[in-house]
Amino acid sequence: MIIKVSPKFEKQYKRLPEKIKEQAKYKEKVFRFNQFDPSLNTHKLSGKDEGCWAFWINYSYRIKFIFISQSEILFLEVGLHDIYN
Repeated sequence: MIIKVSPKFEKQYKRLPEKIKEQAKYKEKVFRFNQFDPSLNTHKLSGKDEGCWAFWINYSYRIKFIFISQSEILFLEVGLHDIYN
């Protein structure tokens, strides 16, 4: 699985608290193995984010992404639940 990151994702990730970065690293490892692992709560988005997906880092933080192909994913944004707005 190849995971690419957008410039916006990189910028947002750098601003995250260290504790959240550590949780994100762990969840990214789980994600690489199984994008639909129950612990990720992976879900399809709708509305203006139709075509995008998201998974949970924890109850408050999410990573929004798209499938580029069967072997490539692009992480679009990371942050609090308001990344959907």
